[in-house]
Amino acid sequence: MQTCQLEVHRTQIANTRLTDIDLPPAQQGEITVAVDRFALTANNITYAVVGEKIGYWKFFPVADGDYGVVPVWGFANVVESRHDDIAVGERLYGYWPMGTHLRMMPGRVSDARFFDTASHRAELPPVYNAYARCTHEPHYDAKLDDARMLLFPLYATSFCLYDFLIANDFFGAEQVIIPSASSKTSVGLAFGLAGDAGKRAVVGLTSASNVATVESMGFYDSVFSYDDLESIDTSRPTVIVDMSGNGVVLSRLHELLGDNMRYTSNVGLTHYQDNQMGEHFIRERSAMFFAPGHMQQRNKEWGPGEFEKRSYQFWLDATKATASWLSYRHLTGMELTQAAYREVLSGEARPDVGLILSPSG
Repeated sequence: MQTCQLEVHRTQIANTRLTDIDLPPAQQGEITVAVDRFALTANNITYAVVGEKIGYWKFFPVADGDYGVVPVWGFANVVESRHDDIAVGERLYGYWPMGTHLRMMPGRVSDARFFDTASHRAELPPVYNAYARCTHEPHYDAKLDDARMLLFPLYATSFCLYDFLIANDFFGAEQVIIPSASSKTSVGLAFGLAGDAGKRAVVGLTSASNVATVESMGFYDSVFSYDDLESIDTSRPTVIVDMSGNGVVLSRLHELLGDNMRYTSNVGLTHYQDNQMGEHFIRERSAMFFAPGHMQQRNKEWGPGEFEKRSYQFWLDATKATASWLSYRHLTGMELTQAAYREVLSGEARPDVGLILSPSG
């Protein structure tokens, strides 16, 4: 069996290549899956940018250490099984390589899920190693596949951020500024904030070409372009939730807000080429946000299954709220997958369109 995967240079992420690899027959306890479809968003670019720091390159290692495989969320079908509890034909949801196939070692198997227990994944966050067994899910609806692979991972992070802000009483802020407001994680957070009982002003920042689209979503109280930062009300205590990683924008916001910049949560790197912070960036009131860590904390505090229940409901509600303006674009084949990666990397992907890739022709 042969797999083809998209490999990305680990330090020069604009450099990509397609590589064919021969997979030997599965050994006892292993399965092979064919990746059916996956979503591609700016979040995957963040995976590549922070791959060394957080460990995203470790999920699907490449023999040539200069290259790696960017993880994506989507669906796959079991095409070979030497595991007694996993049948050929099962449909799975989870974390996949940008490629056509994956060899796995299922462990901790239940009706609902299993974990890939391959040795190289042992120290990685459990949320990324867990795979839902869709064939056994009573609520599984194939019509929601696109929304699930595109929005659930992002809106789960949105929910984590919303919960984090509530738990910290918004750091005393009266408004929330969200750079890269067109990103799906930003949109999900804005949805949550728009319905919050203790309503605070929600301000979106985006490129000039996206202002009208972001305004039309209906979740932000006001939307400004990156060229119009001086128009933002800086007299109010403010928390920033940043998906952009744009050091120029963040440093300028910190300068304009001064003491009113109560806290900045650094989440994404959609502007990965501009992520060097300037002299006015206030580091002592800024920190990286790692959603899997927040999930693990809440699992301990809330008990088994409660985080999944609450985040799933949040996803359902947010997905319904975005259905009126979000459409999906489907592409097939590894060559188009490579082209789509470059499109998202360059920032050319439209905020009101979700990219869904089918790696096999």
